[in-house]
Amino acid sequence: HIADEALLLTIALVVLALKVGNLSTYNVSETYQLQAYFTNVGGLKATASVRSAGVLVGRVTEIKLDTERYEARVTMSVDKRYQFPRDTFANIQTAGLLGENYIGLMPGGDSEMLKEGETFIKTQPAMVLEDLIAKFIYGSTSETSK
Repeated sequence: HIADEALLLTIALVVLALKVGNLSTYNVSETYQLQAYFTNVGGLKATASVRSAGVLVGRVTEIKLDTERYEARVTMSVDKRYQFPRDTFANIQTAGLLGENYIGLMPGGDSEMLKEGETFIKTQPAMVLEDLIAKFIYGSTSETSK
């Protein structure tokens, strides 16, 4: 009976870990690779979600520094069921005030769709909380000193 209880506990922990990691909501099916370049990825991780209109459409698979552009190249695996116009914005967003970073896709109106291995042209880097606080503090002190 102890072995049965241990097995059930292990299964429950795995299910809980999948729920917390938001991995259970991503249906592993056929995917294609897309890339985007960002000047700052903030706390984006290589397992971060890729979402459009709040719907999970893929996962970040790799983040590397491109030494020619000196920008972060983010590779993502997107479910083939979802196609995005060439002028889609790829933004690094944060879930909640202090939540995890993810890539949010805002489709444009182009009639041509991105294909395997292509790159998002329009991107917006992560907003780093420390930078925003510094701008607020230094911005407000410079106004009062005038």
